[in-house]
Amino acid sequence: MAHVLGQNQYGKAENRIVRVYRDSTRHEIKDLNVSVSLRGEFEDVHLTGSNANCLPTDTTKNTVYAFAKEHGIESAEGFGVLLARHFVDDTERGVVHGARIRIEEYGWERIRTPDSSSRFIGSEEVGHSFVRKGQEVRTTEVLYDGDRFRVVSGLKDLVVMNTTNSEFWGYIKDRYTTLQEAYDRILATQVTARWAFGFHGRDDQPEPNWNRSYQQVRRHLLEAFAETYSYSLQQTLHAMGTRVLNNRAEVDEVRLELPNKHHFLVDLEPFGLKNDNEVYYAADRMYGLIEGTVHREGVTPVIPVA
Repeated sequence: MAHVLGQNQYGKAENRIVRVYRDSTRHEIKDLNVSVSLRGEFEDVHLTGSNANCLPTDTTKNTVYAFAKEHGIESAEGFGVLLARHFVDDTERGVVHGARIRIEEYGWERIRTPDSSSRFIGSEEVGHSFVRKGQEVRTTEVLYDGDRFRVVSGLKDLVVMNTTNSEFWGYIKDRYTTLQEAYDRILATQVTARWAFGFHGRDDQPEPNWNRSYQQVRRHLLEAFAETYSYSLQQTLHAMGTRVLNNRAEVDEVRLELPNKHHFLVDLEPFGLKNDNEVYYAADRMYGLIEGTVHREGVTPVIPVA
């Protein structure tokens, strides 16, 4: 009985790409997850092992990054049209008959910061701090033993990014160190924060305004992230926790978990293109995990370490 090769396609899925526009002091970003799939004359690739009609999936990946530099990304739809047309119309020997481009776009909003003389010089002119659109998850844990309360609130999945004003250099180097020092890098993280209240509910102690407290703690976390010129994510963590304690008297302790969501510059030189801190590969794994607690002097930390 004969066997027939049925429908088939191939490509490179989930190409994570961040395109930064630095044409002015107010940076613009496009954050996409691009999947490419091609259909065409690929029978021999399956049946005989001949790759003569095979456009490597690595090439489709490189095309996505190169097009982001050469053509920019005005819209996900426009970028998808551009890529699909290229793969079908421009591939050698016309072996590609159809292309499917699937794109997820992750929106970002600018972090709003108030006027403040404590900010670094020129920061009021730099629009480089963003928070991912979409609702983070609000959390709380209430313990009560019949005598006193312990309330630990928090949030998770709050994704933030600075497109500049971040460096990392001067670290320990040994025979296994390959990381290059960075003097202008993207700093991005997915914030998990928990904070413990001084509220215990004894002696008619009034409850805080929980909703207002949550909004204000979130606000101070964001403002500290945006306003800190960072030499390490550890330094930013301390600044965020300190900012909350300095402004919210009801909070005694802040614990932060900050995975460093690495963004690596894509090497575009093989395509004759210069990557001037514009096109990045956004890696989701592996990542540096920065954790720490900031608490008031004399307070015993109660938030458990993960």
